Amino acid sequence: MEAEAYGGPEDLASHARAGRTRRTAPMFGRPGHAYVYRVYGLHWCLNVVSDRDGQAGAVLIRALAPGHGLGLVRSRRRRPADPEARLTAGPARVCQALAIDGAFDGHDLTLGKGLWLADPDPVERQRLVEGNLVAGPRVGVAYAGRGWAEKDWRFGIRGHPSLSRPFAAP
Repeated sequence: MEAEAYGGPEDLASHARAGRTRRTAPMFGRPGHAYVYRVYGLHWCLNVVSDRDGQAGAVLIRALAPGHGLGLVRSRRRRPADPEARLTAGPARVCQALAIDGAFDGHDLTLGKGLWLADPDPVERQRLVEGNLVAGPRVGVAYAGRGWAEKDWRFGIRGHPSLSRPFAAP
């Protein structure tokens, strides 16, 4: 429902800005693999490596719409009374709900094992996206400075209840 793009070393909002390190190595790897890291030393964040092998680029999964396994998701989030749509509304919530941690760093998301990317139902995808896909500035990257902080590299479905935060009105 919501994702945010990050480029290579030239993108001052990207972890790749420091070059290839032990932490960022998966981000420079093959597309379709996970780049998982901790933010603020507390929460895990899941990114899908998106550029070609050797070139850093990743897409942060900011929010999902939960659909299956809601009992397990509620248990993992320890939020039994939260509205369904809010259970995975934010990158840390996504990881907590899906039990994603550092063990998934570098995991091949194309194999269909453990954690994987899947094509959504085409009819449902069309219904959600048609006329509702929106782009806006990335979240929490003011440190990157002018030009990088304002890039419209955050994408989502306008008005969806699972967004981590609303997009600005058009």
